[in-house]
Amino acid sequence: MPAKLVFGLKNGQSVQKEIQDAEFKHLLGKKIHDKVKGDGIGYAGYEFEVSGGSDYCGFPMRWDVPGFQRKRILAIEGVGLKKEANGIKIRKTVCGNTIHPKITQVNLKVLKEGSTPLAPPKEAKAEEKKAEAAPKAEAKHEPKAEAPKHEHAPKAEEKKHEHKAEEKK
Repeated sequence: MPAKLVFGLKNGQSVQKEIQDAEFKHLLGKKIHDKVKGDGIGYAGYEFEVSGGSDYCGFPMRWDVPGFQRKRILAIEGVGLKKEANGIKIRKTVCGNTIHPKITQVNLKVLKEGSTPLAPPKEAKAEEKKAEAAPKAEAKHEPKAEAPKHEHAPKAEEKKHEHKAEEKK
């Protein structure tokens, strides 16, 4: 089953990539805050830090829960919680901090960049959007086929005038 890697770039952007099982095996057993070389997962020259992830059911990984199993924790704030008010504790199910085979998304922070960029440059993205928008713009200017108008049907204004003329008689 392929897993998704979400790379957090230094400029604040993020990039998603899918990897296969052979590359995912290099991440198994790593914990949150561990450093990972990019050579094992197909990104030569890069260095990453594991910053989180989620399992196949969507439960988030938490750095303070040891192991790989799910646990129901009593938490005040942090991953997987929305703060409702001060002092309120909520029991939530979270995943442990170790990457295991049932993890489907791994979040990685880029520490050291390699020679090839993870994300295409902004200029290339802008050109792609323009290329996609050009055929749509041409389609808008095409003339529409008009439906034939029936001359025997009176218009709404004519009906009003006819009705007023009948009232006067």
